Amino acid sequence: MIEVLVVDDDTRVARVNAAYVEKVPGFRVAGEAHSAVEALRQLEALPHVDLVLMDHYLPGETGLTVVREMRRRGHQTDVIMVTAARDISTVQAAMRQGALQYLVKPFAFAGLRAKLEAYAELRRTLDGGGEAEQAEVDRIFGALSATSEPDLPKGHSPTTAELVRQSLMNAEGPLSAQEIAERTGVSRQTAQRYLKLLERTGRATLTLKYGDAGRPEHRYVWATRT
Repeated sequence: MIEVLVVDDDTRVARVNAAYVEKVPGFRVAGEAHSAVEALRQLEALPHVDLVLMDHYLPGETGLTVVREMRRRGHQTDVIMVTAARDISTVQAAMRQGALQYLVKPFAFAGLRAKLEAYAELRRTLDGGGEAEQAEVDRIFGALSATSEPDLPKGHSPTTAELVRQSLMNAEGPLSAQEIAERTGVSRQTAQRYLKLLERTGRATLTLKYGDAGRPEHRYVWATRT
């Protein structure tokens, strides 16, 4: 599990962001903080935090000041800025301080989910170790460029899309449209339509399963698992 510290001066917003984090498979909220002092205190008390969702506007000091102090104290914890600050100088300073991503408020769950999934993909890539050719380096840097899911075409339901997405993400391996239909309660034709959409947008990868005879079975796997 990836342990996350949620930092936001607004306790209500912090709770919402924490709830969002808990909805993403593989992530768990280790704690919340509502000021710069509390954030640094939590980092000392929770040594196994992997990622900080850092607001910029905090009582006492800014989020970027907290990041600088983290580095001074030797904390190499990864940081994603989650803030209403959208001036270029702040964005530039966040980049220079080593923030991996920058998410501007307000945002929907899909926006944060995309950032977290991209971060999880980056960790999986880096955990492999070894040396990297240029293509692998490009893939590592590109892992953080994921964006929110595109708007659904007319006639597609966000609820159904989420059901199909979750089924793929939680699967141990590739699934067919029939298997998705059985897991979600939708028809096979509906499952196939949403799976093709996920494939077109790069969120799912198509694989083929060849049997003894006849056409190969189309099976789909969540793209970050390939």
